Amino acid sequence: MYHSTILITGAAGNLGGLLACSLKDRNLHLLTHKREVAGELKDRSNIRLFKADLGKKETLYPALKGVTTVVHFAGVLFKARPEKFLPVTNTYYFNNLLDVAIEAGVRRIVLISFPHVEGETTPENPAVGRLDGRPVSVHAATRLQEEKDLFRTCAAAGVEAVVLRVGMVYGKGILMIDAAEWFGRHYLLGVWKKPTCIHLISKDDFLAATTAALYRENISGIYHIGDEGVQTLQEFLDKIARYKQYHKPWRMPDWMITTAARGFELFSLLFHTRSPLTKDFVTIGRVSYYGDTTRMRNDLLPELKYKTFEEGLDTF
Repeated sequence: MYHSTILITGAAGNLGGLLACSLKDRNLHLLTHKREVAGELKDRSNIRLFKADLGKKETLYPALKGVTTVVHFAGVLFKARPEKFLPVTNTYYFNNLLDVAIEAGVRRIVLISFPHVEGETTPENPAVGRLDGRPVSVHAATRLQEEKDLFRTCAAAGVEAVVLRVGMVYGKGILMIDAAEWFGRHYLLGVWKKPTCIHLISKDDFLAATTAALYRENISGIYHIGDEGVQTLQEFLDKIARYKQYHKPWRMPDWMITTAARGFELFSLLFHTRSPLTKDFVTIGRVSYYGDTTRMRNDLLPELKYKTFEEGLDTF
């Protein structure tokens, strides 16, 4: 599938934009809503830019014409009361994209997801690609529904369906990591006390695995994207703080973090700004997650550039 034309939704977002820049020499259709793509992606003969609204199916047809593969990143994150909008943006909007993609003759659809959709998982009991999980957050529950919709729709149409359940991506240019560094340097970074297991993947390995999922033949089903490290969120943040020489994250009681989230959401509602923290972010953040990466190693990425985040410290 090397000569495929790839449509990237959310191409002006963080991960979608990074993937687009890494593939800038290939044939791309880049779908955005209001924001602009990176300057290096403009005025290139092999890249076409499209403005569309996933809530309006008719706006999607031009972007999908001639596309062989879709990779879906687009979504709404930093907004108050996600329980109100995520059932629409993560399901209704995605189904609009699926319908138009099937009509346009797309051959493969790749959904970017995360291990939380299976609920709490650990290295001893990892996520294994099940669709019957019971996630506790709205973000995870609606993403799980997206996965189910993808497989059901693609099976009926004979289209290849791929889900990449990605662990926490780290490296320079990743918004959450950069934000944590800013908060840490200003003595504002905090984390709950209960140890939370997380599965990590470097930015370079994430891009390599995703590229393989787009272009290799005979790729389908669910792949967990993660490295070989085992650590908690607290250990990860502490080690990064030591490496970058800023203050170790404060250990905060749950009520304090929840109160901060409520404050951010209220400010967002009153002044129509982004909300960097919501109650649902706290809920999903406190869930341990770890995926079985056997299929990734077999089909997508046999060799990691960075097996653990300690090996990838120079990428921060």
